[in-house]
Amino acid sequence: MEFASEMVVKATLQGLDVREVPTTLSPDGRSRPPHLRSWRDGWRHLRFLLLYSPRWLFFIPGLVLMSLGLVAGATLSFGPVYIGKLAFDVDTLVGASAMVIIGFQAVLFALFTKVYAAEEGFLPEDRRIRRLVDVVTLEKGLLAGGALAVAGLAGLVASLAHWGGRGFGELIPAESLRLVVPSATAFVMSFQTIFASLFISILGIRRTRENPVDIAASAAEEAAEAVTRESVA
Repeated sequence: MEFASEMVVKATLQGLDVREVPTTLSPDGRSRPPHLRSWRDGWRHLRFLLLYSPRWLFFIPGLVLMSLGLVAGATLSFGPVYIGKLAFDVDTLVGASAMVIIGFQAVLFALFTKVYAAEEGFLPEDRRIRRLVDVVTLEKGLLAGGALAVAGLAGLVASLAHWGGRGFGELIPAESLRLVVPSATAFVMSFQTIFASLFISILGIRRTRENPVDIAASAAEEAAEAVTRESVA
């Protein structure tokens, strides 16, 4: 069922000229019902389209989710927000933190998929992704992850100081969570950044390996050198 979709998708990715040819549809004359199953075949069709579009499968949803979480989290870190009779407080802040982490992970998955699919030939190479991978090196990723980790640790130290100011006794969640949740979020994202940098570096090893053309060229050069040595001898 997904073969027709594959032809359209690959033709679009490769920039082929697609044209419509008029035809006449005639009854096939079969007495049995068709094999088409709407839900099963429709899901196979949608699944194929999503797998060939990391932008809409991972990047766009992740970016939207992370942006909403950042806006909500930054607003709620300073105090509760009231909209009419609705009150958004630290409970919503925890949900915003989860949105940021999940969205950030989805954006990273989009980057992983783009790099891997380009290396394996599933998708054409994206120049923007290539420039991003070339600019964001392992060292820069480790530094960014380390900076997030330092920010998270600083927030956790501030939360411990806040706890100590209350004699290490019972805390008011509306106050303490405004320090703990953003700090924990930054700490989690620091490890995500570090692991993502390491994984992208592993994918980059595949880009440096010799392709079949390079191997054939090297073999031809070695053979030519061997023939030259024999002639000289």
